[in-house]
Amino acid sequence: MRVLIVNTSERTGGAAVAANRLMKALINNGVKAKMLVRDKESDSLTVVGLPKSPLLHWHFLWERFVIFCRLHFSRQHLFEIDIANAGSDITKLREFQEADIIHLHWINQGMLSLNGIQKILKSGKPVVWTMHDIWPATAICHYSRGCSAFTSGCHHCGLLPGGGSANDLSAKIWAQKQKLLSRDTLSFVTCSKWLEGEAKKSALLKEQKICSIPNPIDVHVYHPMDKNEARQHVGLPSDKQVILFVSQRVTDQRKGMAYFVDAVNRLAEKYPQLREKAVVAILGGHAEDVASQLALPACPLGYVNDEKRIVEIYNAADVFVLPSLEDNLPNTLMEAMACGVPCVGFRVGGIPEMIDHQQNGYVAEFRNADDLAAGIGWVLDGADYGQLSANAVHKVNTRYSQQSVASKYIEVYNQALAFKHYKI
Repeated sequence: MRVLIVNTSERTGGAAVAANRLMKALINNGVKAKMLVRDKESDSLTVVGLPKSPLLHWHFLWERFVIFCRLHFSRQHLFEIDIANAGSDITKLREFQEADIIHLHWINQGMLSLNGIQKILKSGKPVVWTMHDIWPATAICHYSRGCSAFTSGCHHCGLLPGGGSANDLSAKIWAQKQKLLSRDTLSFVTCSKWLEGEAKKSALLKEQKICSIPNPIDVHVYHPMDKNEARQHVGLPSDKQVILFVSQRVTDQRKGMAYFVDAVNRLAEKYPQLREKAVVAILGGHAEDVASQLALPACPLGYVNDEKRIVEIYNAADVFVLPSLEDNLPNTLMEAMACGVPCVGFRVGGIPEMIDHQQNGYVAEFRNADDLAAGIGWVLDGADYGQLSANAVHKVNTRYSQQSVASKYIEVYNQALAFKHYKI
């Protein structure tokens, strides 16, 4: 079986990381898998970049320009919207023609257009589409933020000026997607049960096959190591408790930094001794912008893309906190758990599927900084830390290992192939 995984980027972003890990998991389990990307960042022979062309950048710029105009030339929400009006035709590529299965992942920002996806469907090859957010099931947004319009038909979009209209950009893109998806049956896969439930509410996907399979992780790379040794390597104090926050861009509002700052400050107020006993490590872009807002000493680590160093940073932590306001199945949570670090997060999205409350971490009530602080405090001083850590590692090894996830995807591929052959 030959599988072609299609994603905009090879390494940048959570979907790219997940898609890359899936490719390796499939290869390790006997599947001939390759990855096709617009942004190739390594010399890996199993990752193929789109043929070099000025059009690649033009596709991205044209889509942003059209959205910019629809936003009345405001940058607000500019990168929260995708309309897939421009992209590459991959059906002529040798890798596409050799593949038995086309596996789409995150294909936005000029990678594939809706017309390009239509050509893929017309090729007759089975298509599996892993949803890393809600975009395939809605019109133009990646996170619905409480909007339920996609359950009947998108319009009056809150991301558009004035709340949109009955015939706004979201309504137009909805109609295009509806026409596209009404002609073929795809196999949609969500990374969390939460997103599966949201996808099944979508009027766009009501005739489509939808199931849930988590992202994989290589437990030979992400694993527990000596905490003091890890701290020495990454420059964190060995005599303090380390509270860790990780995000590609830590100022991303959706990742809940405001709640994290509030929770840490409440924790310091309630337990003044923590000012001498604990530090906050912040991994990600713009980390230094947040450090001054915290009542506890902060160690901004900046953006790191060296995987070995990232594993050491996780292992250096005593607790990992991810107060996302909306999230699917965060890779960072899985990585921390694989390294034996108990996690704290809000009861939202796929997070409660990963954190078993007071078993391998703490699930706080949504948008409740007090409960978030209580969870951090409980992990640091009140829980059986060794048991929490062991439970976290066990959860990852049984639910998210390469073999477990690959076998579930192989089953989906076989069903998709059988369905295509049945139709023929």
